[in-house]
Amino acid sequence: MRAANAREAQGHRVIHMEVGQPGTPAPRPVRDAAVAALANDRLGYAEALGLAALRARIARHYGDAYGVDLAPSRVVITSGSSGGFVLAFLACFDAGARIGLAMPSYPAYRNIMKALDLVPVPIPSDAAQGYQLTARALDAVAGAQRLDGVLVASPANPTGAMIPPEQVFAIADVARARGLRLISDEIYHRLTYGTVAETTLAAVDANAFVVNSFSKYYSMTGWRIGWLVVPENLVRPIERLAQNLFISVSTLSQLAAIHAFDATAELDANLAVYRANRALLQAELPKAGFSKLAPCDGAFYIYADVRDLTDDGEALCHRILHDADVAVTPGTDFDPVAGHAALRFSFAGPTDHMTEAVARLKRLDLAARGH
Repeated sequence: MRAANAREAQGHRVIHMEVGQPGTPAPRPVRDAAVAALANDRLGYAEALGLAALRARIARHYGDAYGVDLAPSRVVITSGSSGGFVLAFLACFDAGARIGLAMPSYPAYRNIMKALDLVPVPIPSDAAQGYQLTARALDAVAGAQRLDGVLVASPANPTGAMIPPEQVFAIADVARARGLRLISDEIYHRLTYGTVAETTLAAVDANAFVVNSFSKYYSMTGWRIGWLVVPENLVRPIERLAQNLFISVSTLSQLAAIHAFDATAELDANLAVYRANRALLQAELPKAGFSKLAPCDGAFYIYADVRDLTDDGEALCHRILHDADVAVTPGTDFDPVAGHAALRFSFAGPTDHMTEAVARLKRLDLAARGH
């Protein structure tokens, strides 16, 4: 992003496919609620667990979307999913605990774990496994070395790959049998394209931690608000941690977020743009030389295996930026072992930007010239 911004400062028109955030603002009901709150609410501290009205509205959402009868007392409002991961890791694990996670994966998982003196245990996945964790792979790793927990993400960043429902249940079975605490990142829920059914761990295991956020589907990245669904017996420990670490989540963001669930038509219109962008890139990226693509069942990313073009994805990203003014992300952040031969394309921007991006990539003729 820094290199892309520097190039723009030199007068180039860069198309941004490196940023993992929606290209749209928060929905209208959210913005209207924020304006009203600024005019009428004193915006003092909220309770550490979050506003009761927002917790109740999220619990209702689980009934509406998943058929889960969720007690509002189990919902904790967090400072984005990032704050949720800090609380979840601290509540679940002691220093030195070992947590399995599929690779490639969102780099902040590993970095937050390391900052808290936890040990991330990579579980490799590839095209043959659908770029996702499987129950068999988890069981094999847990049988060969000590694990204390496992983190799953569906849809996943950077691949967009999802875990099929039968695998979700099987992973939960392995976690129970092996005594592993299960944490599920569901931040990209509702950004799915019908290829794999969406399953929440809240419907599968009452002892699982579910992490979610208003950032992606609800297009509220800068509002920094997310939530946890936690086991009943850990609500009080989470409350004590949240009170001391964060005091409370932004009251303004909480008052506004209550209304995000009333904006489905607007948000699904955004999803329709992502769906069109996804179809465009899946059809056109292979013509530009990117022929090995992860499934992209959800989220707004396409992860490309580029080993046919190069073994230095970072250098390829710099070349694409310099020669085509298209910014994409190298895979090394997501997978320090195999990510050197991968790129991530974000398609959260407007469709005309995606169309122009693939036209520029085709003109590079990477397949013919090599890297």
